[in-house]
Amino acid sequence: MMADFLSTIIEKKRARVTELLLSKSLEEMKDGAAEARAGRPPGAFRNAFTPDAPNIIAEFKRASPSLGVINDGRDPVESALAYKKGGAAAISVITEEDFFGGTLDDLRSIRAAVDLPLLRKDFIVNEFQIYESAAAGADAILLIAAALSPTQLTEYSDAARSLGIDALVEVHDAAELEIAANAGASIIGINNRDLRTFKVSLAVSRHLITHAPKDNVMIAESGIATADDIAELRALGFQGFLIGEILMRSGDPAATLMQLRGASQ
Repeated sequence: MMADFLSTIIEKKRARVTELLLSKSLEEMKDGAAEARAGRPPGAFRNAFTPDAPNIIAEFKRASPSLGVINDGRDPVESALAYKKGGAAAISVITEEDFFGGTLDDLRSIRAAVDLPLLRKDFIVNEFQIYESAAAGADAILLIAAALSPTQLTEYSDAARSLGIDALVEVHDAAELEIAANAGASIIGINNRDLRTFKVSLAVSRHLITHAPKDNVMIAESGIATADDIAELRALGFQGFLIGEILMRSGDPAATLMQLRGASQ
């Protein structure tokens, strides 16, 4: 296991983006993003979180460095249809190639199959990726506070907003939460997994929700496995819950999703 996974993946991602920019220009990707967004409502991801429901972001995730292969045989479209049937509020699609086995084609396939809001979950390190995400059909992008400077966080959030897509700003501690708030984040995800060590604890969400900015949509991420977890975190003030592993391992993800939603209401 890597001592600092985040630094390693960011380095690899920067190299990939640098290579990509040799064949595609930012202006070309901006045109593609504008065309893709023409038929999509702005703010669809943020608007998916209603106050009277256990809003679950169901994740399509083939593998991870901490868990290894989770399910590399699951079809993305079949998963998306099952998530929709199970009542997901939105779908997260991991597109990182080297450590999570993802691909942007998964996002494109899912976009063509369902009308739910889609979050592109990747390691955004360049403005180019924001337009790339919109062009592929994303309604939201993930911005990781630990991977970006405060200036980048603000600039990338503004770039997303200009396209009508949302930015889910991910934090893991109080300092990052303050940075996210100062950057104007309206959707903040508290990741219970430390990307540097892989340690997971719901105590992170329990603590940081007490410092949540007013009127923000607060999302709990990682380590959520039961209806009781969702019920507890809803009572503390979370409006959304990003869940991947148990859905990807389930033989019937629609039923598993319905159980998580129904038992927590």
